[in-house]
Amino acid sequence: MPGVENCLQEAMAIPGAIGASIVDYTTGFPVATTGAAPNEDHEAAAAGTADVVQAAQSRALFVSAVPHDLLEDLIITTAGGYHLLRLVQTDFDSRLVLYVWLDRIHGNLAVARRRMQTLADELIAT
Repeated sequence: MPGVENCLQEAMAIPGAIGASIVDYTTGFPVATTGAAPNEDHEAAAAGTADVVQAAQSRALFVSAVPHDLLEDLIITTAGGYHLLRLVQTDFDSRLVLYVWLDRIHGNLAVARRRMQTLADELIAT
């Protein structure tokens, strides 16, 4: 899938990017991966990504007061990095999430978040 490969290539061009993947969060399956993964295990990272997204979508704590408001992204910060999860909203079944792992020193959270928004939009346009 050229759209997926290009998306990941562009994600790795984000300053501070360590690794990136596209995950089917209903199954935890990594559709495509590149770069490094936490603990060097892309499958475990994909399963963890799926767990986090499913937990956020299913808990009342994260439900918006705005009717039909959709979860866009999740950001997890650690002492050494940022983990950004951007849901890919499609017209048919929206089950993909774009995951990028950033080095905290070299990455810029705001820039990365905006770039991921564009990448997710471009991914569904291809």
